[in-house]
Amino acid sequence: MRAKTMTQTPLSYKDAGVDIVAGDALVERIKPLAKKTMREGVLAGIGGFGALFEVPKRYKEPVLVSGTDGVGTKLKLAFEWDMHDTVGIDLVAMSVNDVLVQGAEPLFFLDYFACGKLDVDTAAAVVGGIAKGCELSGCALIGGETAEMPGMYPAGEYDLAGFAVGAVEKSKILTGQNVKAGDVVLGLASSGVHSNGFSLVRKCIERAGTNAPATLDGQPFKQALMAPTRLYVLNVLAALAAHPIKALAHITGGGLLENIPRVLPDGLAAHLQKGSWPQTELFAWLQATAGIDDVEMNRTFNNGIGMVVVIDETEAQACAATLRASGEQVYTIGRIAPQGDTAQVLVA
Repeated sequence: MRAKTMTQTPLSYKDAGVDIVAGDALVERIKPLAKKTMREGVLAGIGGFGALFEVPKRYKEPVLVSGTDGVGTKLKLAFEWDMHDTVGIDLVAMSVNDVLVQGAEPLFFLDYFACGKLDVDTAAAVVGGIAKGCELSGCALIGGETAEMPGMYPAGEYDLAGFAVGAVEKSKILTGQNVKAGDVVLGLASSGVHSNGFSLVRKCIERAGTNAPATLDGQPFKQALMAPTRLYVLNVLAALAAHPIKALAHITGGGLLENIPRVLPDGLAAHLQKGSWPQTELFAWLQATAGIDDVEMNRTFNNGIGMVVVIDETEAQACAATLRASGEQVYTIGRIAPQGDTAQVLVA
């Protein structure tokens, strides 16, 4: 007796959870957004296996500077509140601001978007933010990857990573090695929490519950917390071209206390004056809700200062004026001093 054969329904990639058509639709949505970011040096962008970029010929001894980062648990609020249009700006800012502190001009950016099931509208909103961040930083969005991975992410969630490459003349790399006692520390205002400390932010939201304020600093509560990371690139590059800035520090995870030492020579410390910049309603609310002291605030959040500039005392006033004229809020927040037996950053 002949065995009965079983016929099985054919399985497509879409049946397995990957929608190639949706992926193609997203690429078509992205192309015009990326086109707005094109700049000198781009030889081939989105669509190929690899993007091509030629370092501008105005550089005599170009040194490439790279940076990579993500958005962190701020994304959990984006999912919960359905606010996806600015996290792409955060993604760009976290990398290009890091590249900037070496004195480098960001040249191009690539992104990685991973999800369980691709929602074209959500992904397009995210990438739209990425393109906007690149446009505002003068760097080209020349490539990326969209990965649809069924079973890897909960429904409605995704993850982001970004990669920036910049260039600086070898003779103009900022190392902080010529920082000396007496130099002035300028602080450039942040736009809010930026993209660090959100594990604690989310705990504060949970603790506040229905008692959370309706507004903070004149913005609706959710918008205040989700405000995208400030992009300092163009304004600080202009200041670098006009003034002998000695060091820059991007205030990210670890806050003021852990990021400023990264650009100080051994034996020197930054003495910051408490109250020399205003505490916003946002940070006051976070501190009160979390019930933490000033040290913990300055080690967890940017606390209102997103970028630090170290410059000679004789140049500080002019540099601050240049930055203010370009739209930055600038505060003289301290000075460099011998370290002695203290920490490298003191706020008092």
